[in-house]
Amino acid sequence: MTQDPTRRSILLATGAAALAVGCSEYGGDDDSGSSSVAASAGQELAKTGHIPVGGGTIFKDEKIVVTQPTQGEFKAFSNICTHQQCPVANVSDGTINCTCHGSKFKITDGSVANPPATKPLAEKQIKVTGDSITLA
Repeated sequence: MTQDPTRRSILLATGAAALAVGCSEYGGDDDSGSSSVAASAGQELAKTGHIPVGGGTIFKDEKIVVTQPTQGEFKAFSNICTHQQCPVANVSDGTINCTCHGSKFKITDGSVANPPATKPLAEKQIKVTGDSITLA
């Protein structure tokens, strides 16, 4: 005699499957043959005039956020939140913001400005030559 599945067991199975799919979407560094393009040294990201002072720009394909905390000072960080590896969503009011769980990071050094993240964004190396920002 087989037992029909209960509503609870169906919900548990569905939730586990959704969680697995959601986590794999932001996995990042795996060997699954992902089609995302890795950024390479010397690749131009932007012109300096395209990065707002006191803000920043997210380069999704390159997985980098470039900020300009003060006029002429440029910083770069990973665009992957250190909490649960969601890509950050925007830069505003002096922070790089992950809307998945509310983490915020300072545009000056990538440090945590608002949890739940506990680790800073990884710093990336860039080079500014004239009005061009490239990967170092």
